[in-house]
Amino acid sequence: MYIHELNPIAFSLFNFKIYWYSLSYLFGFVFSYYYVKFVLNKDFVNMDFKIFEDFIGWAVLGVIFGGRIGYVIFYNLNFYLENPIEILKIWQGGMSFHGGLLGVILSIFFFSKSKKINFLDLLNLVSSCAPIGLFLGRLANFVNRELIGRPTNSDWGVIFFENDVLRHPSQIYEAIFEGLIIFFVIFYIIKKKYYRFLNISSLFLIMYGIFRFTIEFYREPDSHLGFIFMNISMGQLLCLPMILIGSIFLRKKNVRY
Repeated sequence: MYIHELNPIAFSLFNFKIYWYSLSYLFGFVFSYYYVKFVLNKDFVNMDFKIFEDFIGWAVLGVIFGGRIGYVIFYNLNFYLENPIEILKIWQGGMSFHGGLLGVILSIFFFSKSKKINFLDLLNLVSSCAPIGLFLGRLANFVNRELIGRPTNSDWGVIFFENDVLRHPSQIYEAIFEGLIIFFVIFYIIKKKYYRFLNISSLFLIMYGIFRFTIEFYREPDSHLGFIFMNISMGQLLCLPMILIGSIFLRKKNVRY
């Protein structure tokens, strides 16, 4: 049994609070910057590092706008239609992974078109480093006591709130499977040069979709949504097209715009 007593505030600077959640985004992008340097030296894709540097700003916008718009549409549309000004209050929380994913894919598409580079190369490159960002983000979710797990019905688990029951640390499960395991599988594929036969981005979609769908059975659904169908949550429903699309495009092909 673990009693959650972690502080979501990492530190304060001149009365300005720095949260672990914000740092998770920052460290995720910093890691991606240096990791991409490493994988480009492995002849993973034919791309100059300067191109990726130029893309980082596009990626940040894709994650933020896509994540926010996705949350608005997928998770709380009626509320935001009645209170549109609340859409701008990102600091109050409310980001969707699936929306952020779509935002990044769109940013890759338009960036590739503007730079006349291989869309799939950049998509695979981003997919190779994204899992670490997910790992850090899920750890931040745990620190923030959000996206908590379902009751364990045993003497093992985490007490997130006073007088609450023991719950699964579903955020840690997701950090391990959606983050570390996917990262190391992709790293192994790059090392062994198996990327010559399959798309890293498709593999990422398949693995994330399967892991997220499974782990959501240990995670509480959003309180204002509940289960969408039987024991299935919105997050699980959104994972199904990921698995399907990833499976269709798993075989290596070159796509240029």
